[in-house]
Amino acid sequence: MSAEAVLAFAVATPAQLAAVDALMRSAFAAYMERLGREVAPEAYGWFGEAIAQGDIYVALDDGEIVGAIATRRRESGIELANIGVAPARQKSGIASFMIVKVVQLAQARGVRTLSLTTAEMMEDRVRLYRRHGFEIVRRGLPDHGKDAHMRVHMERVLIAR
Repeated sequence: MSAEAVLAFAVATPAQLAAVDALMRSAFAAYMERLGREVAPEAYGWFGEAIAQGDIYVALDDGEIVGAIATRRRESGIELANIGVAPARQKSGIASFMIVKVVQLAQARGVRTLSLTTAEMMEDRVRLYRRHGFEIVRRGLPDHGKDAHMRVHMERVLIAR
C-alpha cells in the first residue's frame, strides 16, 4: 500500500508542537551522529512561531504524527528547512508523500522556487530530492561552523522567472 493511500497531510497545530519537536529530534538523531554532533536543545526553538504562521506540515497515520516538514518563507520562495520521518517509518515513502504535498501547495500559491540544504555525504537524501526535481545549485561548508561536512544546496524551480 502506498503512503498516499493511508496518510493525511495537514498544517501542524500549536497543540502538536511538542510531538513535532520530538519527531524531528528522533528523525535527525542518526543524521546528526554521522555529522559527529547531537541535536542542540535550542535547535527547534523557532518551531512555535513557524506553527503559528502555518509553516510546518505533518503527515498523519490514523491521527499519529509520522512525519513533518518545517518550512521557512524566503524572498525567493520556500525553504524546506527540516524534513523528518519517525525512525520506525523511514524508507516507507512518507518523505516523498510530504514533499509532493508541499510542492502542490507551493504551486497553488504561486511560489517560484523551493530550496533545501543537506549534507553531501547523505547520498540517499540527495537522491531523494533529485527524484523530486531538486537540483544542486551550490556546495559549501555550513555557515554555522559546527562541523566540517560539505553541504549541498538544492533548488526546484516551480515557476520560471
